Order: sequence, then C-alpha cells, then structure tokens
Amino acid sequence: MTQSFADLDWSLVQTFLAVAETGSLSAAARVLGVSQPTLGRKVREIEAALGAELFMRHAKGLALSETGAAMLGPAQAMREAAGRLALMAAGEDRRLTGPVRITASVVVSHFVLPPVLTRLRREEPGIEIDLVASDSSENLLFREADIAIRMYRPGQLDVVTRHVTDLGMGIYAATGYLDRVGRPADVDGLLALDWVGFDRNEMILRGMAEAGWRVGRDFFKLRTDDQAAYWQLVRAGGGVGIMQQAIGAAEQLVERLVPELPLPSLPVWLTAHETVRRMPRVARVWEALVAAFGALS
Repeated sequence: MTQSFADLDWSLVQTFLAVAETGSLSAAARVLGVSQPTLGRKVREIEAALGAELFMRHAKGLALSETGAAMLGPAQAMREAAGRLALMAAGEDRRLTGPVRITASVVVSHFVLPPVLTRLRREEPGIEIDLVASDSSENLLFREADIAIRMYRPGQLDVVTRHVTDLGMGIYAATGYLDRVGRPADVDGLLALDWVGFDRNEMILRGMAEAGWRVGRDFFKLRTDDQAAYWQLVRAGGGVGIMQQAIGAAEQLVERLVPELPLPSLPVWLTAHETVRRMPRVARVWEALVAAFGALS
C-alpha cells in the first residue's frame, strides 16, 4: 500500500529535500551528516513508500523526475512550517540553561571566539555552546543556528540584527620572512613581496582592485580558500596577507606592514530570529558577544 507525501516520516522528507536541492547523494550526505549508502537506502525507501520514482540517475548525480519536481514545493512548505513550529516552541523556553548554537566565519571561530566563549562558560556554567565554524550562511529559521555572526547585514525576514562593531584590517607578514627579504616602505615595495591569497574565492582580488592594485590569481604564490589555513600560511612565513587587526596584533610571529595604508573595515552584525532572541539563554549569549566585539573596536 503506497503512502501520500504527507504521511512520510519527517526524516524521509528531509532526505528528499537534501537530495533534491544538492543534486547528488554525496552532497546530500554531507549536508545531513550521514553516509552515502544510508542516504541511498532512504531514497529507495521513500520511492517504495510513495510508489513513484522521484529521481532520475545521470552521470553528474540525480535530477528530479516529473513526480519529484511536483513534490518539491510542498516538501519545502512542510520544512518551513516545521521550522516555524520549532521557533514557536523555542519562544516558550524561559530557562537560562541549555544549548545555544552560534555560527561564525572560520577566522572568527578560530581566532576571536574561543576566549570569549570560554569566559562565558565560566560565568554561565548552565549554558552549553555549539560553535559552527562556517563561511556559508546558516539558516536561522530552521534552527541551524540560534545566533549568526555575519560580516554583512543579513536580509532575512523575521530576524533581529545588531551592528556591533567595524573591525580594522591590516597587512601582515612573518618577522622571519621580513628579516630575509626586507621590510617594504611603500606600496611598490609591498607588492614586490610574495603574497598569500585565496584559491577560488575572489574576495582579495576584488579588494585589491578597489584599492587600484590590478593583480590576478597568479600574483599569489600560495593559495587556499580555508581562511584559518590562510592565516597559518602567513604566520609560517609564506608571504604577505591581510587580516583583522585584533588577530594580527595578538600574534607575536607577524608584523604589520605599511600601517598608514587605508584599508576598508569589516562590519560585524549579530543576527537571530526574533523569537529565539527572546529566550533568556540566547539573550545572555547575545549580550556577551556584543560586549566582546565592542571591546575589539
């Protein structure tokens, strides 16, 4: 006996959405944190329960069948409704204890938040912190994060945002590297050094173009899109790099170069869904983050 889509176990609906939106079992497995064979079994279970083929296999992954495409919109509506129900339930939680999930960029998670969260845990031992280090945008509606720390103003509806500071940026290189090649006195000398850059991410290229420095990807002799690894390469003497001044000033192995050179600052915004923001433990973490980032100004 076949079932309707609405009768499916919610975990199977989530599976369908992950595969439909990523287009492959491997990508969906990473999103859901399960193995690819497990996900494949769940897809077959969904199709057997519905008595219909939802995906068509092709060389690059999976594409929605006509039936699957028709079900995508209702499945997404179910997910949104479930997210709103979870938020409504969360809004009734008045405890100061329990988990709070924070998402922040890789650099902020590695080099700014650890002492902040350690201090908060000492002050509020009843609050548990989950830190998601990610340069992607987590969805606050579906409780993928309670608080998001963004370097841009979020445009999502039904969220509370607060601009907490603007972080100054600087240009740095390792002391050992500079002892070997010399310390530049101006922009021309700076651009003559080795630089560490990003691989596919064009953020540094765009920033340098705005400053009038026309360089291409091959200008950078060391490249990585992992921004924590990027800073480690600079620290190790791989070349010149750009970093938040608060992080650079705390690192004894590097020196700031041409400090009079103006660089655009990096805005920091805190974001939370308005319902979740009212929860006492989330409000407590929120205020701790406001104070911590304010001290970096």
